[in-house]
Amino acid sequence: MRNQDELTGVTLLGNKKTEYKSDYTPEVLEAFPNKHPDNDYFVKFNCPEFTSLCPMTGQPDFATIYISYIPDKVMVESKSLKLYLFSFRNHGDFHEDCVNIIMKDLIKLMNPKYIEVWGKFTPRGGISIDPYCNYGRKGTKWEDVAFNRLSQHDMYPEKVDNR
Repeated sequence: MRNQDELTGVTLLGNKKTEYKSDYTPEVLEAFPNKHPDNDYFVKFNCPEFTSLCPMTGQPDFATIYISYIPDKVMVESKSLKLYLFSFRNHGDFHEDCVNIIMKDLIKLMNPKYIEVWGKFTPRGGISIDPYCNYGRKGTKWEDVAFNRLSQHDMYPEKVDNR
């Protein structure tokens, strides 16, 4: 059983009266203390049901959003992340903007050592868009890791035959 002090600031987990916001809501994000800040490790989230709206046509865009990060002092609480990602449902922005907004909001919340966000959007009009962004904390080894991962990103893309 978790100590209540460990969950200070976490209000959504276990809340049976969850409110699903219908537009972009970064303030729903919550964090909790990382119990292992001395270890470098990845936390990965996969959101296969991400939706947003095309800002030009208003048509829905569907994607799987992959978020991987190396936490420092705090971590994002997963239910708040789900609600946050859900809040893009009626938000109009281009694919590239969505992944960058997600990354910047998570940096603001957690100040992670490293983070990357990759959106794999399903095709519309015969083309899919898969924007990727990352960040490594300035002045640390993670800044170099971010550059190296970005410069080598998708050098050998997967075979895509399921979308």
